[in-house]
Amino acid sequence: MTELTTTIGAYDTQKRTVPVTFTSGAIRHTREVNAVLDEGGAYDKAATRARVEQVALGVAHKIALGVIAEPAPDPAGPAAV
Repeated sequence: MTELTTTIGAYDTQKRTVPVTFTSGAIRHTREVNAVLDEGGAYDKAATRARVEQVALGVAHKIALGVIAEPAPDPAGPAAV
């Protein structure tokens, strides 16, 4: 399997999540991950990064199993613009 990389987006204060894109070769999987907040309720960037790394282990496993895969090509062909 190709190396899995992660890109973490901006913290959403309303949902208390961060959007994360996991990429492995041609596979791109995007989902929201719950952010980690400190004792005062502020966004903890370092702890959230650690949580994302844990989620990435599960995403990598699902990619290896084929549960998350490259999207199938559209049988109708590319959409007209």
